[in-house]
Amino acid sequence: MEGLNITDEMLSPNSVTRQLSDQISLAKAFVVIAKESNNLQFAWELSAQIRNSQALLSNAATRRTPLTVGESETAVRDMALLLYQAQQLHYDSATMIMRLKAKIQALEEQMGSVSEKSSKYGQIAAEEVPKSLYCLGVRLTTEWFGNPNLQRKLRERKQVEAKLKDNSMYHFCVFSDNILASSVVVNSTALNSKDPENVVFHLVTDEINYAPMKAWFAMNSFRGVTVEVQKFEDFKWLNASYVPVLKQLQDSETQSYYFSGHNDDGRTPIKFRNPKYLSMLNHLRFYIPEVFPALKKVVFLDDDVVVQKDLSGLFSTDLNGNVNGAVETCMETFHRYHKYLNYSHPLIRAHFDPDACGWAFGMNVFDLVEWRKRNVTGIYHYWQERNVDRTLWKLGTLPPGLLTFYGLTEALDPSWHVLGLGYTNVDPQLIEKGAVLHFNGNSKPWLKIGIEKYKPLWEKYVDYSHPLLQQCNFH
Repeated sequence: MEGLNITDEMLSPNSVTRQLSDQISLAKAFVVIAKESNNLQFAWELSAQIRNSQALLSNAATRRTPLTVGESETAVRDMALLLYQAQQLHYDSATMIMRLKAKIQALEEQMGSVSEKSSKYGQIAAEEVPKSLYCLGVRLTTEWFGNPNLQRKLRERKQVEAKLKDNSMYHFCVFSDNILASSVVVNSTALNSKDPENVVFHLVTDEINYAPMKAWFAMNSFRGVTVEVQKFEDFKWLNASYVPVLKQLQDSETQSYYFSGHNDDGRTPIKFRNPKYLSMLNHLRFYIPEVFPALKKVVFLDDDVVVQKDLSGLFSTDLNGNVNGAVETCMETFHRYHKYLNYSHPLIRAHFDPDACGWAFGMNVFDLVEWRKRNVTGIYHYWQERNVDRTLWKLGTLPPGLLTFYGLTEALDPSWHVLGLGYTNVDPQLIEKGAVLHFNGNSKPWLKIGIEKYKPLWEKYVDYSHPLLQQCNFH
């Protein structure tokens, strides 16, 4: 009995097997088009003939002999008639491609709509203060004003006040209204520090969170780390005549853009209209030398980071005369300057290379001596004032940061700052080696929408047995 070589059969131009297989492939495509055209009877006829032809091929393969012309003649003829009929119905290649393109476009539009809704809901979820955090703030405020021992503890710590201005210490600053997140930053730094008693944290919050923040850090200790809590409302120099962002907040158009319920028919994505981007706590990073006039070098940390290595090495890093030490993010083209800035604007086009490498806020070493010498805050003011109509960039502190520190940034080793834990698919090896892990994005680890596989990296620095956390249903 002659053996069947499927490969030879399919490659042979005279093969009945090949002819039948080609007919089946084309017929399957026409079935899709027929269903899309609601021609269900024709789709059924095609499907029946496909099954008939497939049965012939299966029998030939089972008996291991090639199909003969005689036994396949009827199937080939019947399928050819159906395919001819499909062509008469304009189910030819061009029509099929156009219909499939239309279908794909419709699906893409549907996906785009779902994606936009998902983005909006994610943004809302990220902005919403969880009940547990709100509860913690209320209970801590009650503790602060009802427990004289806490205020006495804070007064007793005045003996460490000299450390706040001692430039031989390791100084870190965090600007936040989130008590638990700030606590994780401090606790993770302390637990991974080789010399925690030389670590000083300068926390700046707002009026609302000032008392609860003081209460939390008065009732908890962090391996000898010194913690200072201030509120930005006490900085008298921080006013609308000096600070462009505060001046812009007085502008009616700016107020309407960020705070009005009208959304210009959806032309502007919701994330661009988030009032947090005008928050003074967000922009305070551009005033660090004025917030800490006695300091020469600080490490700035966002409140959505967790520290898992000793950071003392950052303070001996040579910035080579630059002001900002940061990890660059330009391994991909979408992290270059042209992604963040409007290069159709002549000011941007004239001053900045569109392919210049972006970098990350969230873990930065700042040389405050160089900062003051180069009047970096003045540079920030210059660009912020020219963006009053939001034509240079749309949102956030990174775009003005890229402008302000252009030519003044020293690239740090990438292992110092690993980003992306508010998203998915971060390389596990990068996470393991990272000194600072950054949960940038909407999926913060303290929120229900946080990414489950990354939450333990943050939660290990939360003491869920703490009475106040128990009372506020943290788990």
